[in-house]
Amino acid sequence: MQTKAIRLYGENDLRLETFELPEIKDDEILAKVVSDSICMSSYKATVQGAKHKRVPNNVAEKPIIIGHEFCGEIIKVGAKWQKDWKEGQRFSIQPAMNYKGSLEAPGYSYQYIGGQAQYVVIPHEVMETGCLLPYDGDAFFYGSLAEPMSCIVGAFHAQYHTTNGSYVHDMGIKEGGNMAILAGAGPMGLGAVDYAVHNAIKPKLLIVTDIDDARLERAASILTPEDAKANGVDLRYINTANMTAEDVVAITGGVGFDDIYVYAPVKPVVEMASAMLGRDGCLNFFAGPTNPAFAAEFNFYNVHYASTHVVGTSGGNTDDMKESLRMMEKAEINPAAMITHIGGLNAGVETTKNLPNIKGGKKLIYTHKNIPLTAIDDFAEAGKSNPFFAKLAEIVSRHNGLWNAEAEKYLLENAPEI
Repeated sequence: MQTKAIRLYGENDLRLETFELPEIKDDEILAKVVSDSICMSSYKATVQGAKHKRVPNNVAEKPIIIGHEFCGEIIKVGAKWQKDWKEGQRFSIQPAMNYKGSLEAPGYSYQYIGGQAQYVVIPHEVMETGCLLPYDGDAFFYGSLAEPMSCIVGAFHAQYHTTNGSYVHDMGIKEGGNMAILAGAGPMGLGAVDYAVHNAIKPKLLIVTDIDDARLERAASILTPEDAKANGVDLRYINTANMTAEDVVAITGGVGFDDIYVYAPVKPVVEMASAMLGRDGCLNFFAGPTNPAFAAEFNFYNVHYASTHVVGTSGGNTDDMKESLRMMEKAEINPAAMITHIGGLNAGVETTKNLPNIKGGKKLIYTHKNIPLTAIDDFAEAGKSNPFFAKLAEIVSRHNGLWNAEAEKYLLENAPEI
């Protein structure tokens, strides 16, 4: 089968190409990719080329397909997997397979599978590691968000708390405790708020901070304090531009926070979080810094006398991704706020190369379409000269400005093919 895909040949050498996929073997699956969310990890692989730990040394001779946050439909199933998978079934993929200890992963290491493609051959190791995941939702983009959402889920599971006199760590957030998400009004932070409010185990108090009133107001219109209250959570959005850690701790009655997430790799934010921890408080440094020498002060007096501690998480495991998929299928969470831009496969190369310079959240690519990368906030302006964007603007306006299943359906039916 012929496919179009974006392939990496070396450092900053991405090419949109058309080529033939090989016939699948009995232990492989042929699939159609519909949507792929571009991750900063794809940018890093593009910049580093063969120097990246997951990219093969011979990538110049055997280019790989980039993209690992994708969702689609199965087209043909090899004999080995026909009892487990059916044609037409929707799927998502956990890229971190850890097949026999290897770092190889879809979107980094393979010639014939990656998210920035129209059709892919799913190799046997994806199925053998349980990393091909069924998805029964009504919109493909949710399946593409399962991997980034799993990072949030994993961060909640990685929290831990202790009991005096015991060396057993109680994993997860403190149920009914005080939680803060610092620099949390961005797309990933909103995903964490969504999960905190709608998961079975939730805090009693949830503080979300930022230093931009407009971002906070937008966040509060998407994940409202009223909905949180109906779910048993006291959700408050606060601007900490002119507040001290002590001011924020005062909201808890002076006891401090049990769980704190830091969503920006900024020294003052980390140090504020350290000062906000209550007894046995757990700080999760979620935001990955680009500076390998990044450091901040942490109160070690409290580590010794108040049992405070810090963890860092990067990514989620397969169970986290399954949990994300199931919650999205049941409409228990809606991470659509993560998506800020929509484009077609034609936009994939330049979007990936320039990802750090494009403001906003997730850039969602529909791999069979020819659409310039366009911010959802710019749909109305683009619609003045293009009826396609005018209709999309009208649809998203009815969904609080968020990407949604109705908009995706319209796009898939009306956007030009690449």
